[in-house]
Amino acid sequence: MAARRFLVVLAHPLPGSFAASAAKTVVGALEAKGHLVDLLDLYAEDFDPRLSAAERSAYMEPGYRPTEVSAIVARLKAADGLVLVFPQWWFNLPAIMKGFIDRIFVPGVAFEHDKAGGRIVPLMTHVRTFWVVTSTGSPWWVVHLYMGNPVKRILKRGVAAFCAKGVDFRMFEIHDMDRATEKKRKAFLARVAATFSSI
Repeated sequence: MAARRFLVVLAHPLPGSFAASAAKTVVGALEAKGHLVDLLDLYAEDFDPRLSAAERSAYMEPGYRPTEVSAIVARLKAADGLVLVFPQWWFNLPAIMKGFIDRIFVPGVAFEHDKAGGRIVPLMTHVRTFWVVTSTGSPWWVVHLYMGNPVKRILKRGVAAFCAKGVDFRMFEIHDMDRATEKKRKAFLARVAATFSSI
């Protein structure tokens, strides 16, 4: 299989975190298969998740261009695979990852407004793979049965479906992290490595 270019986006403030280990595992597995990997560590690169007043006021205007984050937009446009790595906090994305989506997945980059109104047109047709590696502090049944797995619904039905129609979306989750043994964590990372090695 021909080499592909992946953008791996990590959201965790601690370099020694499990999320950082997961991102390293993803990068290692992809590079071992000959793919090109661009690791975007949001905290390490001091990404500002706040949508600025200038960005918001121009958001719906024709020809909107997110000039303040143009370098990261270019990195996304260069990729044909996107991997998000983060822990779930309060059954949601970390604020910095939500800000990444708010500021980077914008008109002219991830989608376009339909001139007839009522819907948006996907523009991330270059992204063929949209995978997520995440962890939750709560047990599986709380996340899936009680909460309805909100993060997966947001990313799969919202972001991926509206911005990269027909993309291969997958989400890998390790649950109950507060009580996860080292054996369980290593097994999860091994599964991640094996799955990403299959790309």
